Amino acid sequence: MSYTPENRAELEVLMLYKSATNLDGIKIHKTAEPSVIAAAERLFEGGFITQVDGGYLTPLGSTAAEHAHLLFDMLNARIEQ
Repeated sequence: MSYTPENRAELEVLMLYKSATNLDGIKIHKTAEPSVIAAAERLFEGGFITQVDGGYLTPLGSTAAEHAHLLFDMLNARIEQ
């Protein structure tokens, strides 16, 4: 099993959120890469973010973003050792 290009794009959008709290929102502009725009739309439809073009994390999105950041940190810590 491996991540699809769509999964990777969704993870990248989740990583744009600075923290897993719902205090920091983002805006995906219409000039962004089509894959990023589509990823944000899928995250919105899945209930992870509050707006089709970003907005804030929902409780589900907050959990997902937290896990995405933790995995990223864990993988990078392994590489740096």
